[in-house]
Amino acid sequence: MKVLGIDPGTRIVGYAVAERAAIRSVGPARIVDAGIIRLDAKSTLEHRLVELHREIAALLEEHAPDLLVVEQVFSKPDHARAAIILAHARGVILLAAAQRGVAVGELAPAEVKKSLTGNGRATKLQMQRAVMSVCGLNTLPTPSDLADAIAIALCGAGRNGAVRRAPLRTLKVKA
Repeated sequence: MKVLGIDPGTRIVGYAVAERAAIRSVGPARIVDAGIIRLDAKSTLEHRLVELHREIAALLEEHAPDLLVVEQVFSKPDHARAAIILAHARGVILLAAAQRGVAVGELAPAEVKKSLTGNGRATKLQMQRAVMSVCGLNTLPTPSDLADAIAIALCGAGRNGAVRRAPLRTLKVKA
């Protein structure tokens, strides 16, 4: 089973592909690809969304995942506008998955954080450190969008089997 985890955004989008031998297999999933998509911040939102769709479609084509997992929108009342803009990016990601017939899963940010750190309120730095530990990396995965995408992919792959601290192969991160 292959899971494509996406940390959505309108400027930087993290992605990671986790692989398990089977849905109910025991043992950790392994990361086979991870990177970020940088969208042109000077471009209009609609042009960034077109670019995002193109990039996500290419990832779906390249990796042929069984499942695409994306983080649910979470927002505090004073950041409602940011949540609405983020929802546009999520919509484009969900559209690309539907066009390819890829199943979609959604995870709450707290669930992702808890799956890797044991704390549903973990900070970005705690998440980066957890991903570094779980994946056996020598340095923190940066930017944090990359670490979040890896965590989302691992959590999505591990929903039917625990993803716990176990050495995974070293990542060759594309940026």
